[in-house]
Parts: sequence; C-alpha cells; structure tokens
Amino acid sequence: MAVRKAGRVVASVAAVALLGVAVTACDSGDSDDGKGASRKVTESRGSEGRLESDSPSAGAASEGSASEGASPSASPEVVPEAKVPPVSASRLAKVPATVKGGVITVGKPSAKHTVKVYEDPRCPVCKKFEESGAQALVAPLSAGDVKVEYTIASFLDKNLGGSGSVNAANALRAAVESDKFPQFHSALFTNQPEESDDAFTPAFLLKIADTVGLRDGAFKKAVTNGTYKSWVGIAMESFEKDGMTGTPTVVVDGKKVASEALYVEGDFRKVLKDAGIS
Repeated sequence: MAVRKAGRVVASVAAVALLGVAVTACDSGDSDDGKGASRKVTESRGSEGRLESDSPSAGAASEGSASEGASPSASPEVVPEAKVPPVSASRLAKVPATVKGGVITVGKPSAKHTVKVYEDPRCPVCKKFEESGAQALVAPLSAGDVKVEYTIASFLDKNLGGSGSVNAANALRAAVESDKFPQFHSALFTNQPEESDDAFTPAFLLKIADTVGLRDGAFKKAVTNGTYKSWVGIAMESFEKDGMTGTPTVVVDGKKVASEALYVEGDFRKVLKDAGIS
C-alpha cells in the first residue's frame, strides 16, 4: 500500500483478520478515486474481503438534508455526556509525560524498554487496542520499567471530513502541560464517537476532561483556541517520517507487533514479557 504523500487526500481502512473475526484498522494509504472517501475492507476466514464506502460525515449529511426555507442560523451544539475512564487510568496519575518534537512520551525517560504507539483519535481500532491490549502497559508504566512514545496522527479528518482528530490531538498535547495526559488519553478513547461522526468538538473535549478532573484555565483556553494545532501538524509529520500507513501501529523495542496480538490483553502482555517487560 502506498505511503501517504503530503497534501494528498487519503483513504481509510485496511483489514486485519483476528481468529476468524473481521478486525479493521484505520489506514492512511492514498485513495484510488482521489476523493478521500473513508473505506473499510472486511475479511473473515474463508471469505473474500469486501470494499465498502463509509457513510458521509455527519456534517455533510445534515447539509444535504436541510429542508428548504430552514433558518440559516446555527443550532446550539448538543454536547453528549462523557463517561468516566477505567480505574486503570488513575494508576498512571504520577507517571510523567513529556513532549519532544511530534512525540509525547509517558514514563521515565531512563526506562530500559520503549513502546511506540501510533494512533488517530478517531480510529475505532485504536479504541479497541486501548481498551484491551494496552491495559497490559499499565503495570510496567507505573513501575517505571517501560516508557511509551505516542505519535498522534490526524489523517482521518481528511478521509472523513471535519476536524475531530485535530481537535483531539490538540487537547492531548494541552493535557501534557496540565500533567494529566495519561488520564485524559484514556478518557478520550473511552468517549470516542463513531468514526464518521465529527464529534470531538472543543465543548465535548472539555466535558471529557471533566471526568478526570482536568479543569484548569490554561487547558480550557488551549482546547477552545486550538493553541497546539501547529504541533498537531508536527505530530503528523512524525507519523509519516516513521513510514507509518495505519493505526494502531505498535512497536516494542524496535520490533513491530503483529496486529493479532494487539486486541487481547493477555496476548499483548505475552509480547511485552517476551521483550523482557513485566
């Protein structure tokens, strides 16, 4: 699959088969039709994959269905309620987070082992990883045995329309300054909207932040004003420079982890154990 080129629109989803059940990953490969449509390839054991276009973004759908003569004034934003993240997020409250270039590192810089995680906030398979395999990282992160380097991509905004990935990445960067990145990162994926729903608005991101006690004025200002949007571009450049074509992609001590091992906590824990991380 071709590596995404700057300035070109990208397509969305590549297949990963897991124990005979279709598992999709968000893909940043170039679109054949040049329209940037989000696509899903589904595969199951013994059956052919089928390529389907996702539904258009919520904004596009509402624009096309607006009734004639409707008032041009915008309706007030309806902000959904936010769910509290897993208890495991609180275990990382004292784990430091730092930024260097386009990468956010969680854990002690001197940690012997490094896990690289490439994610897009709108990618539903990243949510699946965070709620399953990634839970195996909580204990070694808390113990200082490993550091996790997050590269936050935002290509799904170009695939699907909207600015949800950029808004969420900006908020994640702001959470570092408030010493709440691990907790907010967990809460963000807990509250991830449907992939085609551009619902990571500043108002919703602030409501998500409330679930982990992230309420300081500097964070609110950064989320509302898009203070770190230039950094979001730097993070996307880092994603491309590392040759990534999809999310989630996980690399443990320089070795890419097979997709099949990402979505069951026990399977990913075995990968970590084999690398000497416990």
